[in-house]
Order: sequence, then C-alpha cells, then structure tokens
Amino acid sequence: MKDLDINFPFDKFEKLIIDIGWESLDNWIYFWNKQKNILSIDQFWTDKVNDDWIWGLALPLLSQAYKFHNNSSERKIIGISALPGTGKTTLGKWLEAISLKLKFKISVISIDDFYLPSDEMNLAIKNNPWNVSRGFPGSHSVNLMFEKLSNWKLNGQLNVPVFDKSLRNGLGDRSHWISDNPDLLIIEGWFLGIEPSFIDINDQSIYSAELSPHESSYKFKIQNNLNKYLEVWNLIDNIWHLKPLKFEYMNMWKTNQEQEMFLKKGNALQDEKLSNFLRMLNVSIPHQSFDDINSYALLLIDQDRNLVDAGLNL
Repeated sequence: MKDLDINFPFDKFEKLIIDIGWESLDNWIYFWNKQKNILSIDQFWTDKVNDDWIWGLALPLLSQAYKFHNNSSERKIIGISALPGTGKTTLGKWLEAISLKLKFKISVISIDDFYLPSDEMNLAIKNNPWNVSRGFPGSHSVNLMFEKLSNWKLNGQLNVPVFDKSLRNGLGDRSHWISDNPDLLIIEGWFLGIEPSFIDINDQSIYSAELSPHESSYKFKIQNNLNKYLEVWNLIDNIWHLKPLKFEYMNMWKTNQEQEMFLKKGNALQDEKLSNFLRMLNVSIPHQSFDDINSYALLLIDQDRNLVDAGLNL
C-alpha cells in the first residue's frame, strides 16, 4: 500500500483487518491484489475514487461480508451509519456489484426505503418545527422494517419497499417493492445505530445551535421515537460508522447531493426546503449521540471526504 495515496495510519487499520479474519495486513493486501478484476470501482462514482476509499473502506467492508458469508451459517446484517451526502449509497452499489464476482450476493437497502407511505407520513410529520416532509426519527415504518429484516434472517427472502425521493415534487413516496434472496444484507442510514440519549437533552450546549421553543419541545418526541428503532438496531450484527471530523461538513455534502438529484431527475430539495432540511439534520439529534454509536468500525473523513483514520471502535 506504500504506492497508494493513503494518509490514514496503518497500525489501527491492521488491527481491524486482523479482527475481520486475516493473519496480517500483508496477507490481506496479497489476497485483494490477486482479485484485480474486481477493483473496477470508478464506474460507480462521478469523480475518480481515491485509493483511501477503495483500500480503507470499500475493501475492508467487503472483506467482512466475504468472511461472514464463508464462515458463518447464520445470515448476517452489516450496518453503515453515515450522514447524508457522505457517499454511502454509491458505496452500496459497488458492494452489490462486486460481491457477485466473489460468488455471493449482497443486497444494500436504506432505512429511507422504509419511509412511511404518503398518507401516514403526512400525519407523522404534522407540525414538525422544520416543516420537512421526512427524514427524522419517527418518519419510518419501523415495525415493517423489523418484520422484513427478521423474515430475511429466518428464511432468506427479502421483500422491501423502495422510496423515490423525487416523487410528489420532491416530497417523495414509495415507488415499488423488490424481492430478492441475498446471502448478506447491508442497511444504511444517517442515524443508524443512534440510541435515545442518556445525556440531559435540556442542556442547550449539546445542540449545535440555539433551539427555538418549538424545537425545544419537539426534541422529546424525537427521543421517544428513537426508542422504536432499537429492536431494528439489535438485528444488525456490525455497524461501520463513517464519521466526519466536523458535523457541519454534512451541510455542503447534502447540498451537493440535492443539486445532483435535481440535474438527474428534475426534482430535489432547494432553497427554503433545503435549508429547513439541513436545520432538521443539524438539531433534531444531539451531536454527542453520534459519538456514542456502538459501532464495530470507526472511519473518519475530512471535509474533502479523504479517509484520515480507520480502525476498530474501541
């Protein structure tokens, strides 16, 4: 890896690779260098993919999926927890495609696919302080999510909805359902793994900005909603947390993501709707809660999404 453009330290990274199941970092590198045909990752990104994303995130995560498939008789679920605009959706597409070249099948779904259908969503989001159409804890069909993930673990059959954010003039809605029988399941989400806070949510200092009276009262509803997700989190075998060095980097990433969606589909969050959505992302959950995610692996990225640290979350 000396010839690659990688800046994260190797000592912590090697411990992660060994924990996944390789004897050493050198053995792991040798294994993947033999798989030259599967490293065609660029086709899934608009810009050239950095070496650190390939070798520091994509291949380690694929390595764990590979070991789970070959060494476990149980069906495993891996979680990816990452803020909007990070790149987790594109990573998921690559993992799905590359797993087939390794003779097993990964399916990647998002907790966003379990957003409530439009009629239920209108009730769930009514009078939220940000006037957003979705996104915060409480806007998902959590019971359905638990049911579908549990059924897959039991019988291997996956039947899940697909949410299209461009429908209803950018409000989004379920577009269709998919049926599949993957060997391993990956689920991703921006607050995946977040638990109700044990810190004092009345403490104004834990929020990134001063809360309005409406936001201040609504935070209790958010915390109560998070309780409903815990049974889903308990189905996940390992969470990989892709975390920015500063939370506010997400604002730029999400803005760019919405601009790209508008160019592709003609509908996206813009202007006041985008500002409101960013406000919700920033203040609906205390930032400290993201520090407390019980993840297996912790990967830190800078403003340009360069991977600056990768290892076990000890």
